[in-house]
Amino acid sequence: MSEPTLKEARLQKLQQLKSIGMDPFAVERFDLSATVSEAKKQFNSGGTVSTAGRIVSLRMMGKASFLDISDGDQRIQIYFRKDDLTENEWAALGCLDLGDHIGVSGEYFVTKTGEESIHARSLTPLSKALEPPPIAKEKDGETFSALKDTEVRYRHRHLDLMSSHEARKKLLDRSRIVRAVRHYFDSLGYLEVETPLLQTVAGGAAARPFLTHYNAYEMDVKLRISLELYLKKLICGDVPRVYEIGRVFRNEGVSNRHNPEFTMIEWYEAYANLEDMMQRVEGLFTSVCLEVYGTTVVGEPGREIDFGKPWKRVDLIEELKTVANIDPSELNTLESAKEAMKRHGLPTEKERTIGGIVEKLLEKFVEPNLIEPTFVVGYPIDTSPLAKKDPQKPGMTRRFEGYVMGREICNAFSELNDPIDQRERFEAQMAERSHGDDEAHPMDEDYLFALETGMPPTGGVGIGIDRMVMLLTGADHLREILLFPMMKPEN
Repeated sequence: MSEPTLKEARLQKLQQLKSIGMDPFAVERFDLSATVSEAKKQFNSGGTVSTAGRIVSLRMMGKASFLDISDGDQRIQIYFRKDDLTENEWAALGCLDLGDHIGVSGEYFVTKTGEESIHARSLTPLSKALEPPPIAKEKDGETFSALKDTEVRYRHRHLDLMSSHEARKKLLDRSRIVRAVRHYFDSLGYLEVETPLLQTVAGGAAARPFLTHYNAYEMDVKLRISLELYLKKLICGDVPRVYEIGRVFRNEGVSNRHNPEFTMIEWYEAYANLEDMMQRVEGLFTSVCLEVYGTTVVGEPGREIDFGKPWKRVDLIEELKTVANIDPSELNTLESAKEAMKRHGLPTEKERTIGGIVEKLLEKFVEPNLIEPTFVVGYPIDTSPLAKKDPQKPGMTRRFEGYVMGREICNAFSELNDPIDQRERFEAQMAERSHGDDEAHPMDEDYLFALETGMPPTGGVGIGIDRMVMLLTGADHLREILLFPMMKPEN
């Protein structure tokens, strides 16, 4: 007869547990006095403890056995002696495998080798792992992932969480960062709200939406591409400080920095301007870093970023002159702007606006140099249809983007609240749409009506939570900080 497979061997052990009345799947609850992490902290207080976790190390030694259990964050050694357990409990111990969950009760003690442990007086099997799981390996005080296949890590995230402390920390830090973001805005008197995901007009950004159908109303709708317009309608309704953290959807490409489904925070504050929003961004990053990491300095040695310092401010057009030798006068007409692009070897065939050219030049020459936290200020009107005009600079708007480590991290406006100007901007966008730009902003009569009822001067900012988390955790790929990234089916 052939040897049983690992899964078959584990199934046999499950049957043995059932035969002695210790079916792990029949247990509905285990009464913990402390998690493993809490038990580690409470060790010096002594006494008894009841805890539970996954078996990550197993050493059977005759009438005494040692195993380690983990709650994902910490592990602790458990010591079993035959004389201290019931006959069935001792038999159950022989049916355990790596990956099983157990509950134990006993006393804290220190082994002869000086290891903090629990001397178990009872054992309760709580779950049987039928598949051998990858367990994080420890050597010389360091922990190593037992799972090397990147696709398996992303496709079966639970395996990644149990096998890599580094991956686990990045993923769970995401939740801690989002919680800290909420704390910051709540402390400033902002109101968290929820706005619709399904919309008849998907506005607030230059992006291609996902389409779906609303059966109840027999109409096609779009998944939102931004949180902006509904939040500004609340400002029009005299709700002066609002924010939302929510999913948005843009039917675009996938890369290490782009995902069609992502999380944003947007906030809007009545009677505030662009400079006020800069202060909010600076305060947000400082507050989040202190709450989550206890310091404003994040990053690897030699690449640290200090979010406790004021961000640099640079003018976009002046910066292009400095780094690319493009004179501001070259950006006065579409023809001269195209010539500037050609001079730097950039394609111009698809460019229809000065703003589009300026942002291509920004991406090529300015972004890679913006390592320290920096606000780039002043963007053309034709790529900023929702921002106020800059009265000091014809053709430009009161808008900034924030950059760190060469990556865009936020976008902000002194919001356009003139409904006449806004209608003209939408009409210009519709003209671009008629020429094939399916990412141009649509006409939104409902939003225009809200502006016509009156919106006070307002500042607003949008930040991609995913990119913020990548920056603060040091992740190189977006999928490292998404718990369940979209993957094509394996077949």
